[in-house]
Amino acid sequence: MPLDFASLRPATREFLARRARGEGLLIDGEWRKAASGNTFATLDPATGTELGQVAAAGADDVNDAVAAARAAQVKWAATIPVERARILWKIADLLEANIDELAEIETLDQGKPLFVGRWAEIPGAINQFRFFAGQAMNIEGNTIENSINYQPEGKQVRSWTVREPVGVVAAIVPWNSPLVLTAMKLAPALAAGCALVLKPAEDTSLSALRLAEIMVEAGLPAGVLNVITGLGGETGATLAQHKDVDKIAFTGSTATGRAVLDAAKTNFKRVTLELGGKSPSIVMPDANLDLAIPGVANAIYFNGGQVCIAGSRLYVHRSIHDQVVEGVANYAKGLKLGHGLEADTQMGPVVSLRHAERVEGFLQRAKGAGATMLTGGERTGEAGTFITPTVVTDVTPDMEIVREEVFGPVLVAQAFDEPEEVIAAANDSEYGLAASVWTEGLSNAHRMSSEIKAGTVWINCHAMYDPALAIGGVKQSGWGRDSGKQALESYLEWKTVCAVV
Repeated sequence: MPLDFASLRPATREFLARRARGEGLLIDGEWRKAASGNTFATLDPATGTELGQVAAAGADDVNDAVAAARAAQVKWAATIPVERARILWKIADLLEANIDELAEIETLDQGKPLFVGRWAEIPGAINQFRFFAGQAMNIEGNTIENSINYQPEGKQVRSWTVREPVGVVAAIVPWNSPLVLTAMKLAPALAAGCALVLKPAEDTSLSALRLAEIMVEAGLPAGVLNVITGLGGETGATLAQHKDVDKIAFTGSTATGRAVLDAAKTNFKRVTLELGGKSPSIVMPDANLDLAIPGVANAIYFNGGQVCIAGSRLYVHRSIHDQVVEGVANYAKGLKLGHGLEADTQMGPVVSLRHAERVEGFLQRAKGAGATMLTGGERTGEAGTFITPTVVTDVTPDMEIVREEVFGPVLVAQAFDEPEEVIAAANDSEYGLAASVWTEGLSNAHRMSSEIKAGTVWINCHAMYDPALAIGGVKQSGWGRDSGKQALESYLEWKTVCAVV
């Protein structure tokens, strides 16, 4: 049945009336419609109900947004660090004050259970702004003792380095965890003194618009943050190619990352890419199965598997393989699927009918190749957007379902016998974003974390995040890092100064 708008929080209804009626571009501190007047619908993925119309920015809007960011850049870069920190902290405070409304908006637009946004992702976004508020006052250069010996007689050459913001940043973010992933781009960039143009995903633009309202309320100067909504292949592509953008910070698929990298060639933009993954969860024979079974299940079924670091490949030692796989399958069968606003929902729909059909295609092709759906494997729901939690067995390493990122609640299980075998299998992927190892053995933990080629390796846990910890991948999982001091570094340039004194 259609979404009951009357059941929503008054603040959510008021927001939809303000920003989901086509007037959702923030450019130079002013809200406006697209120059063309074009809009597109944004839907509740669980029911297919239209939530409203979002502005479809065109080339003129992109140009205006970039020009506004360029004009604001110099003044923001010159703003003293403590003032930048104060604004970032105020943003965090306002996010916290509006957390229930934000969680509801995120659930409506993306489909995730309310508790995921309320207790995990939005607190994560808040912590990003607070962490980088501190980092804004921790930007340092160096004094360097040089060996230059051809200075004028009686003079010395003094040398030092300074850090400067990279300039105007295009932040292009995905639809799976919109608010926290947006915060991972905005917070370090603002701390560094950069101005931004934010392009949210077309399927999940609403929380970015509410975040922008909050950032304006917090006192962020006009033009420092500009938000343009629109289709990725049009608005996003125009922004990525723009020659007055200095850096692109992108999170999304590896295929789209290649297109972003190609677009950056127009003026040799700096690029940070957080891309796809096919992350392994490895259960060793000495693992605590009371922890490992729900742990590896949550690693794939959290947020419906729509997580870049989802543990989508499960490798279990043969001696415990059947016990673990059966335990995970039973866990999957017990998950309550439903609308994200329902209190007892444990897993919602995937983000769109288009994506549900994509996931279903992977499952159908896997069946055709001889794989077995131990549980799940069906597309269901009134809007056709729910994928039942799936465990796939009887696979071979060369199957598409083993090698490609499905980005849904689909776990592929395989057995192994020796540590060398599972390390090789874990690394037999074009991706290298993350991995988890479940073991009570210290030597296993050290060896696996050393030899697995991934940006993050978790031991007896999965998807543990903190704003102080860098996130990113190796191989085709990306370039650079989000979060941590490493993220701040990516928004800063080095300048060397030499002076004869």
